[in-house]
This record gives sequence, C-alpha cells and structure tokens, in this order.
Amino acid sequence: MDSRIIRADVLGEALALETAPGLFSPSAVDRGTLAMLSVAPFAPGLRVMDLGCGCGVVGIVAARKCGAENVCLADIDPAAVAIARKNAGANGVDGVTCLVSDGFSGVDQTGFDLILSNPPYQSDFSVAKGFIEKGFNRLRIGGMLMMVTKREKWYRNKLTAIFGGVRVQRIDGYFVFSAQRRTNHYANRESTGKGSPAKG
Repeated sequence: MDSRIIRADVLGEALALETAPGLFSPSAVDRGTLAMLSVAPFAPGLRVMDLGCGCGVVGIVAARKCGAENVCLADIDPAAVAIARKNAGANGVDGVTCLVSDGFSGVDQTGFDLILSNPPYQSDFSVAKGFIEKGFNRLRIGGMLMMVTKREKWYRNKLTAIFGGVRVQRIDGYFVFSAQRRTNHYANRESTGKGSPAKG
C-alpha cells in the first residue's frame, strides 16, 4: 500500500497520521470529521468509541482527551485498523483498543459514554441504520451517539425514532447530530417492530 503522512492540528492536538489511497479521506483529515470533533464533549475518563475509524483520527484525539485505556476504534477494513493501530502508537496513545468489526459485531464492550461516527454515504442507509440502532444499545444511560453527514432528513428522523430526540448543528456545510440515550428502550418501539432495542 502506497502510504503517506498527513499532519494536522485537531483540538490543539498535533497529529501525524499515516494514510493510504484506499482509505477514507487519504490526503487530509476530512472536514466533516473535523466538524464533529469541534463539538464533541470530550472529558478525562469518558469511555469513547470511534465507529468506522479509518486511519484513526477521531479515536486518537479522543484518547488524548479521555485517556487511551478508555477508547475503542473499530472498522470493517483490516487495512484501516492496522493503520489506525500504527497511528495510535506513533501519536502516543498505543493503549487504545483497535478492532476489525462490521459495525458492532466484533465489539464486546458496552456502556460507552460517547460513540462517534462519520458513516459511509449509501443510498439505502443500511450501514447507518445499524450504527444507530445498535449504537443505542452500546451506550450507557446518558451516553451520546454523534454522527456527521451531508444529509439531514433521514438521520434526523431515524435518530429521533430511536433516541426520542436529536440535536442538529450545521457546521462547515455538514450536519452534526447528537442523540442522548435516556431510556432502556427505543423511543418509537414500532421502528423495529419490537418492544426493546436490537441486540448489539
């Protein structure tokens, strides 16, 4: 793989990140990701998941802010996870957990305070649907799912159906969604045809 190093200052954290042509946003940190990170409520000790981590920028920033031992990075692409793991070590947070996982299928952890994702753009929203429904179940009560996309309506409706409400911020041409888990069950139980959240 023809890798390259990109450098960025994110939330005051100077990062050097290896990336490659086959990975998401290989030439610079994605502007949508930066938009989401600009409003992420990081604090020491929070348990954070970077879902669909790519080269690892979200998880690495989270680890710098919250502690590496509290952060999990996951991606369906083994090459992305390998580079994210390498980048974590190069940026001083090698204590993070890096997993190859299709959504949450390979992740045993639960009770996250914060799950962040820049989901892939797909016309049928199938990946994002799984991230939202199963992400709900991986958060502690009071935990938050954050997503950034270029589309608003579907995400607003889906997050509201599952979480009971969502905050939407327009930042740099992107929509940043923040939805807090307040109960043990989906807000609209009919959204899945069941009375409880899907197993994650």
